Amino acid sequence: MDNQRLILFIALSLVGLMLMNAWQEDYGQKSGAPRQAVTSTSDGVSIPAPSLSEKPLVATVAKDVPTVPADNSMPVTKTAEKSDTELPSAGRIKINTDIFEIELDTIGGDIRQAALKQYPVDITEPDNPFVMLTDKSAPLFVAQSGFSMSLGEGPDHSAEYKVDQTSYELMDGQDELNVHLYWDSPSGVRVIKTYTFHRGKYDIEVSHKVINQSDKGWQGSFYRQLQRADYGEKEGSMFIYTYTGGVIYTPEEHYQKIDYSDMQDEKLHRPNVQGGWVAMMQHYFLGAWIPEDNAINTFYTNQLGYRYYIGLQSALETITAGSEKVFNSKIYIGPKLQDDLETLATGLDLTVDYGFLTVVAKPLFWLLKTYHELTGNWGWAIILLTMSIKLVFYKLSETSYRSMANMRKLQPRMKAMKERHGDDKQAFQKAMMEMYKKEKINPLGGCLPILVQIPVFIALYWVLLESVEMRQAPFILWIQDMSAQDPYYVLPVLMGLTMLLQQKLNPAPIDPVQAKVMMALPFVFTVFFLFFPSGLVLYWVVNNTLSIAQQWVITKRVTEGKDK
Repeated sequence: MDNQRLILFIALSLVGLMLMNAWQEDYGQKSGAPRQAVTSTSDGVSIPAPSLSEKPLVATVAKDVPTVPADNSMPVTKTAEKSDTELPSAGRIKINTDIFEIELDTIGGDIRQAALKQYPVDITEPDNPFVMLTDKSAPLFVAQSGFSMSLGEGPDHSAEYKVDQTSYELMDGQDELNVHLYWDSPSGVRVIKTYTFHRGKYDIEVSHKVINQSDKGWQGSFYRQLQRADYGEKEGSMFIYTYTGGVIYTPEEHYQKIDYSDMQDEKLHRPNVQGGWVAMMQHYFLGAWIPEDNAINTFYTNQLGYRYYIGLQSALETITAGSEKVFNSKIYIGPKLQDDLETLATGLDLTVDYGFLTVVAKPLFWLLKTYHELTGNWGWAIILLTMSIKLVFYKLSETSYRSMANMRKLQPRMKAMKERHGDDKQAFQKAMMEMYKKEKINPLGGCLPILVQIPVFIALYWVLLESVEMRQAPFILWIQDMSAQDPYYVLPVLMGLTMLLQQKLNPAPIDPVQAKVMMALPFVFTVFFLFFPSGLVLYWVVNNTLSIAQQWVITKRVTEGKDK
């Protein structure tokens, strides 16, 4: 077995694993049956969820409030009533900051719309911001908070608030913007819900000040949740899948994905969690509720029809008559910027999901970011990073290429042996081993260097795929978005040509069938890479080009007898 076959086999296996993963995520059914959810009404009638093609804007909201916790019992979202056919709305509060276009609704004081002004939908539409949270189009995604009551009165996310004004703007020179909403009960309980926006920050402070002016005690549980609909859309291209769904972080269990199927199969109930966070995430972006570090909450998930909920709920809090208490939390709505996420909460940066190779991927991203600071261009940063990786593994690659070159020198003798022994494979193998021993050549001498480099290559793949910095990042000429495929397929074709040229430098397989398969692989990989993001293909083109240069020099030295 020569090194060329080993390299190509490993590369083909990696692509096969990616294809299998994407297929399972897109079409696999964990439950073994198509997802057809129903919502049970209060009168016992089951209403099927709308079909995926309909993409409705309705939701089971009015009764989807977590129940009051008792002795760490599981929060249970109440079933919807027949009249709960859509997200209720009584009025909108529009908020404009340097990075946000936000819409709150007076029903619940929920965040119903959140557009990210610095992240356009498309590079050709710079003034059309990406809408992350919305109740106006699929997939529905909103952030809710409120109280589950045990004693007295308090607002949940179906309660109606009053506001001072319906439009707010963070003015030039202003670093902070407060938006207040008010809820009052007939008994004298007042709740002031305040959103605090900070210039340049995607984390928003959310506080609920409960003022108990009634003559009775007040007892309630503070909950925050994200509600998202699953219409079956998947992020990513034909060959690249990225995760969309729920995630949580707890000090005990650390980072954990909870996808829609998990929520459907079993409700999460994680009591007595100190700190941590819950989130719904997608490629490049996430929404996350972040409690105070010392707060104790129960983490939960729920599913009603085609709606999925992930949230956290405090234990019962008591406020005596004439007293008040403030409940604080944060919500992050924005891109997966690792430096920002790392400072906000422990483990939040893990939503930039590098998988089990995070320990390798993070230093690679740091180096990539450093090169970007020097060049101001992510394409040149990728090229410099590729050259750095190649330099680090130079000696290992040299060992591998020298082994290939020595094998290449023996090709004529191996062909003669093949003809001499005919179909006697055992005799042919024995003769080859004797030749390797005589020439002091290890046919597997280049395997270990290649195997050592594979984790780095895979980690870099995830760095380039997961980093929001690549989104709509221009390179040169026709490449104006490093996260999108090459519009003219120039880079994939170059990648195929470099792969074909590299094969010419490697010893060809003796078996004619294997030789034909090897010759076909560059064309197969070119087809795969047509759909890959330009940043990934650029890496492979540069890496292959550097490998060709290094291998050509070493092969020439070995052939001329100048290599020692």
